[in-house]
Amino acid sequence: MHAVPAPPSPWVTRFAPLIRPGGPVLDLAAGLGRHGRMFLDRGHPVTMVDRDIAGLSDAAGAEVIAADLEDGSPWPLVGRRFAGIVVTNYLHRPLFPLLAESLEKDGVLIYETFALGNEQYGRPRNPDHLLKTSELIDLLHGRLTILAFEQGRTPKPSVVQRICAIRGDGPAPLA
Repeated sequence: MHAVPAPPSPWVTRFAPLIRPGGPVLDLAAGLGRHGRMFLDRGHPVTMVDRDIAGLSDAAGAEVIAADLEDGSPWPLVGRRFAGIVVTNYLHRPLFPLLAESLEKDGVLIYETFALGNEQYGRPRNPDHLLKTSELIDLLHGRLTILAFEQGRTPKPSVVQRICAIRGDGPAPLA
């Protein structure tokens, strides 16, 4: 019996229509694959990458790759391009140049993770794993065109930053 993934993030659902129909999608640090499964249901070929892929064994139709993204191993997707990349609840700053390079022209990055202030509500608490104010903008500046950005406290409660950005001149038409 596998754990049931949580519903997709409203941020990801909101910007999912910007990803080219039928274009390949990368769900990075996929966990149980809640976002990858949503894109599979929308007709996208999906690649899910996580260090622990046990929760993805039932992700029929997805390419599942076991990879530790923080141990110094080579990027497991060298030369591959995606119409969309989704990352939630995960932060490893050295990956940002690779994420930008892995998007095809007009490809969309949808990213959402925890920020400073979250330590008062729960995990993660380590400041190394929490974004500084407007840090997602700083990490992507000069690499991608930012379409939307939010930061602050959520009803959960937690403190997050969210960004949607495109590789190209953008902005893409809203669906």
